[in-house]
Amino acid sequence: MHRTYCSSESIHPINALGGAGLRARIIPQLVNDELESPGVYRGMLALLGAATIAVLLALILFNRCSPLVALVTVPAVAGLVGGFGRKTAVFMVDGISGIAPVAAMFVFAILFFGVMTDAGLLAPIISRVLRLIGLDPPRIVLASALLALLVHLDGSGAVCFLVVIPAMRPLYERLRMDKRVLACVVSMAAGVNFLPWTGPTMRAAAALKVSVAEIFNPMLAVQGVGLVFVFATAWWLGKREARRLGVCAAATSGSAPAAMLGTTPVTAEESAPTQLPGAVSSGPKAQRGPGIFWVNLTLTLLVMVALICGWVPPAIAFMLGTAIALIINFPGSTLQRDHIEAHARAALTMATILLAAGAFTGVMSGTGALKALALAAVSHLPAGAGSHIPFALSLVAMPLSMLFDPDSFYFGVLPVIAEMHARLGGTPLAVAQAALIGQMTAGFPVSPLTPATFLVSGLAGVELSAHQKFAFPFLYAASLLMAAACVALGLFPA
Repeated sequence: MHRTYCSSESIHPINALGGAGLRARIIPQLVNDELESPGVYRGMLALLGAATIAVLLALILFNRCSPLVALVTVPAVAGLVGGFGRKTAVFMVDGISGIAPVAAMFVFAILFFGVMTDAGLLAPIISRVLRLIGLDPPRIVLASALLALLVHLDGSGAVCFLVVIPAMRPLYERLRMDKRVLACVVSMAAGVNFLPWTGPTMRAAAALKVSVAEIFNPMLAVQGVGLVFVFATAWWLGKREARRLGVCAAATSGSAPAAMLGTTPVTAEESAPTQLPGAVSSGPKAQRGPGIFWVNLTLTLLVMVALICGWVPPAIAFMLGTAIALIINFPGSTLQRDHIEAHARAALTMATILLAAGAFTGVMSGTGALKALALAAVSHLPAGAGSHIPFALSLVAMPLSMLFDPDSFYFGVLPVIAEMHARLGGTPLAVAQAALIGQMTAGFPVSPLTPATFLVSGLAGVELSAHQKFAFPFLYAASLLMAAACVALGLFPA
């Protein structure tokens, strides 16, 4: 039945890429009647896509090579093995073109926050946070989750990570807390906080031609259950860190045991960050006036408001913000060049990873491997399990983020699953809600198919594989708990 959901043109690039010659290169062992079957070619593409993703995940998870090397070489080899030849380069360029605005935003965001950190913007903010939460690890971890939840109200995981992690990381480093905890709780807060204007919700509504309100409103209570789990987990992780570090109750008063902090207690002022995580070194000191903090704070707020309200594209907002910050805090070309160079390494490293990720997704999409893999997976669902399709999807939605990027899933896989469910008496709403339980919501901060995963690990200063191994169980548990809430609230049956 799955063959009715796509035509040979939609998954068969042979006609556009050279006809029989390409067929002969890819599948010379097949007879002529098999060559005309789109199912045969689709199966080969699905196998190619599964092998490509499996190799990529293995190389990254087991630290066999850097993410940059894996993201470039694996899809390139896959394209050549699949017989696409020089067309592979075209796919890679298409993917890079699509990710270029995002890469530009990340580069200038890192420069912007780096310059602001050098100018001393974060010092009084962190001091105020310390006075409010003290040096108690549970409170610090809870504050990380709460701040991520609030910042993510604009719907952008990238902006959330860019704002929260650089602000909170100095506390974790000064108190010697596990930075994987920071990456994990921020990821959970952003992942569970799916909103009507976030990408997955909008994609699901567009793909199934239903309103966002129809999908999201019945899930408010489900999201509430997920957020309770997030903050409970944050508190538990904080308590575990306190036990590991030997923190006593006196930590809440503003001092901590010397064993935890090195040799001397830490003060609020000392905990302020000196540079953006990942920067090489700080440049010359900012020339600060009595009101420079408020000028910098106002500029930062204006950039954030421009991002949230969509006044200008994110990359332009950070570009303008960086230029103005340099003019205000570091007059003169020499000072400005020094501070740009101090943070250039972090910006360049992030940009190369993002562009490489674009090349990977470009090849996977351009070859049709992702779509073929999606259709192959759907075709194995038994017809008698119609009423259980949403629940089954909710159980695997989060892990599917490791295999499918949001566009290929929501526009390629989800309509097929919804149609199957509808033919068996179901509704598309249940399928959409089941997908939102985890597919590129709870799953996006650990998926190698999204730039945000590399951003959160880079900003937190942890290896990608370490972040994935640590955060995946908590994110998956949140997804499963929300799936159970959907069943309990009657959104779909078990």
